[in-house]
Amino acid sequence: MLVIRRRAGESVLIGDEVEVRVTEIGSTRVKLCILAPKDVVVLRKEVKLTREANVAAAREAPADLTGLAARFRAKQER
Repeated sequence: MLVIRRRAGESVLIGDEVEVRVTEIGSTRVKLCILAPKDVVVLRKEVKLTREANVAAAREAPADLTGLAARFRAKQER
């Protein structure tokens, strides 16, 4: 991990095409401006983790619902 100190208005370059600029610094937040080509995906980490969790849940849900439906039918047949 690389740690770099920057002030408002200063930037960090990632490769030749991505620039991360500090635009504002507050007491508890930092505002960043990310300049990147349109084909580079830029996401907040929590957004990516939420998407991954939703995809995993969607994969597991049908099996869980099938088992639940089978138990429900078995109960009704009694």
